[in-house]
Amino acid sequence: MIEPISRQSGGARLRQHEVAERIKQYILQNRLRPGDALPTEAELCAAVGASRSSVREAIKTLTALDIVEVRHGHGTYVGRLSLTALVESLAFRGLLSRADDFRVLAELVEVRQTIEQGLAPSIVAALDDSLRTGLGEIADQMAELAAKGETFVEQDRRFHLLLMEPLGNELVTQLTAAFWDVHAIVAPTMHTTPESVQETVQAHRAIVEAAASGDADRLSAAIAAHYVPVRRHLQEGPEVSGPDAGEGNV
Repeated sequence: MIEPISRQSGGARLRQHEVAERIKQYILQNRLRPGDALPTEAELCAAVGASRSSVREAIKTLTALDIVEVRHGHGTYVGRLSLTALVESLAFRGLLSRADDFRVLAELVEVRQTIEQGLAPSIVAALDDSLRTGLGEIADQMAELAAKGETFVEQDRRFHLLLMEPLGNELVTQLTAAFWDVHAIVAPTMHTTPESVQETVQAHRAIVEAAASGDADRLSAAIAAHYVPVRRHLQEGPEVSGPDAGEGNV
């Protein structure tokens, strides 16, 4: 009894994959954009040559990938095409690791640093007074919160997103946000000290100053210095207790 059920299940998964691919091709061939409406279920079935049940299952798969969006009572639309699936996949990969295994986080840090250093010349070229002021204000907020013994994870996140914003590269911005989201989900309690918190604050101020100097090499060096304490925290492992439990510098 088990073997025939297995074959049937495999065939169903194959058909579901094929129908999902046909729907994706339909979106491409009709040059639909995020937010555009897809045809009705009956019309979509005719367009891709599949049954209603197959189309419904394929829509579920594409919804999970944010390729389509189902608005109940309104219809089905092309999704935002975000990196939600990537975030969930990386986060789950990290959660599967042992509590003391920071390999996933270390890899994220390496990718983040590589992206930011590689874009240092473009960041310097795009920097204007408004951006410099915005980055400086966030760095000041981080310093104020640190002085109160409070965490500044959200400010840290906004700082790096703002650094990427003037480049006009949506994928880079989405990747930066995605890596932060993964870190927030996966990061164990990291070892921090008042000294390392201040080191993080000063590292962000150094990034602002380096970017304002117009020297891409200086900015690249400041970015590298910023990730030094982050890597050290990964090596030191989780903090057993303390007022900062649950919040690591990123």
